Parts: sequence; structure tokens; C-alpha cells
Amino acid sequence: MTRISEEQVRHVAHLARLAVTDEEVHKFTEQLDAIITFAEQLNELDTSNVKPTSHVLDMKNVLREDKSAPGLDREEVLKNAPDQQDGQIRVPSIIE
Repeated sequence: MTRISEEQVRHVAHLARLAVTDEEVHKFTEQLDAIITFAEQLNELDTSNVKPTSHVLDMKNVLREDKSAPGLDREEVLKNAPDQQDGQIRVPSIIE
């Protein structure tokens, strides 16, 4: 018994804007049915004592320590600015 029909495969192909031949529809139907059959085997596993997880590995964020550091020298930065005024870089206005 197939869990997916050729009509469903054609419908999904249409939604994905894929042109598929009759031979491809038949092949994809068999392949998708095999995938569904394999996935259904997971329902046979006893997972009642398995703690829910979001990731299979115990991972933690590894971040550097947040330390303050001196910034760039203002005069050095302003030397490279094409336009400046009062110690700030001037940019074109984007608000009308």
C-alpha cells in the first residue's frame, strides 16, 4: 500500500513549478513511499524515557569575554573621511 499517490506527486511538482514526466512521477512516488516507510519506523521506538532535546550534542555558546578596549583615534579616522564637520563624518541626507 502506498502512502503517497501519483496525483499528490504531480500536485507537489506543480506547486514547485517542476515539469515531470510520467516516468519520473512513478519513480518519485516509489522513492517518497520508501522514505515515508523508513520514517514510520521511528514510531516503533520507545522514547518514553528519553529527555527532549533541541540538539543531539550538549553544546553551549562559546563566546569571548566582554572586555572594553580603546577605540580608534578620532583624528586618524577623520583623515580618511571624504567630508567631516565638528569632529564627525558627514554623509548625504537620506531623509526628505
